[in-house]
Amino acid sequence: MVIVKGRNHNMADYYFRTEDLKVGYEGRALLEGIDICLGRGEILTLVGPNGAGKSTILKSITKQLRLLGGRVIIGEKELPKHTYQELSRKMAVVLTERVRPELMTCRDIVATGRYPYTGRLGILGREDEEKVDGAMELVKVKELGSRLFTALSDGQKQRVLLARAICQEPEILVLDEPTSFLDIKYKLELLAVLRKMAKERGITVIMSLHEIDLAGKVSDKVMPVKAGCVYDYG
Repeated sequence: MVIVKGRNHNMADYYFRTEDLKVGYEGRALLEGIDICLGRGEILTLVGPNGAGKSTILKSITKQLRLLGGRVIIGEKELPKHTYQELSRKMAVVLTERVRPELMTCRDIVATGRYPYTGRLGILGREDEEKVDGAMELVKVKELGSRLFTALSDGQKQRVLLARAICQEPEILVLDEPTSFLDIKYKLELLAVLRKMAKERGITVIMSLHEIDLAGKVSDKVMPVKAGCVYDYG
């Protein structure tokens, strides 16, 4: 049994919860008994080696993998009861699979974060454009706006995808290895941006990292995941 709780909350204050969660692939459980409780603005980081199950947890709580058991609750509502439209306004997801959009500039990519708020034609209004600019400035990719996304380095792509997620104005931000491909200076900058966003905007952040020392600097809670088991860590 794993319980990862936020600080100084009673149950009514938790914005994101899992209860006895069981996750895995093709009906085979990889991890089970995961209970997470997080308030708004709190950061939970999963740490551990490749293959331990961190990405499986993240894909399961973002509706990309079917839950094998237990519940995921956002606000007052269970995950399966949220439509994809509702989820796109509540949750932004940046996973490690490399995105390969052809002939899209960096600004085009970031602007897709506004699509949950635009009409069917996906036309951005002035306020949307300002939010695109603001998100790109925040992660320092404004100068890359006109460049093709496919021409960027992996580290630059990572920052553009984070700008897209910020642009979406989520209540929950889910990130799989957001510091991959970044040198240490950009890692620290990126984590500082996440921490500031979480605290100032009340965004709940759930992410995975390899580096436990970086996780300790930025997180309210750290959950080690290792060889198919998860255990609580203060």
